[in-house]
Amino acid sequence: MAEPDLEAFDKLVSLLDYPVFVVTAAAGGAPAGCLVGFASQASIHPPRFLVGLSEQNHTFRVAAGATHLAVHLFDREHIDVVELFGSRSGDTVNKFDRCTWHLGPARTPILDDAAAWFVGRILDRFPLGDHVGYLLEPVDGSMPHQLERWVSFRDVRDLPPGHEA
Repeated sequence: MAEPDLEAFDKLVSLLDYPVFVVTAAAGGAPAGCLVGFASQASIHPPRFLVGLSEQNHTFRVAAGATHLAVHLFDREHIDVVELFGSRSGDTVNKFDRCTWHLGPARTPILDDAAAWFVGRILDRFPLGDHVGYLLEPVDGSMPHQLERWVSFRDVRDLPPGHEA
């Protein structure tokens, strides 16, 4: 069987400029977090959100033992926090020593500089190729106070990753 020609797909997805999120988790008292580019609302009624975590990163290993994940959206004013969670590995750096945060619902780490966030109970985990999908049921959150300029894929496109995907 011939290899598929993915040029059209690659060009199409390179045009997209979707929001990026920082996802945090905790298990066994250890917080973890990473930048996530694969995430989307998955249902309206009931509300569901899908997050893809790379099997290569520290947060994936912590999330495997977690019951909840927190999904954070940042405005560009705090892109430094997004860069911290996207360019450093929790295997070598304690990212939580370098930012302000608190324990939120279900003892999930909440990043204080996020413009908006929600905590979701993990309903299911399933393979998505080199990522694992986490289907979340929102349980609590904080909405933005005003329209912000969200950090998007274009803002972090050239960020060196803490781990390869």
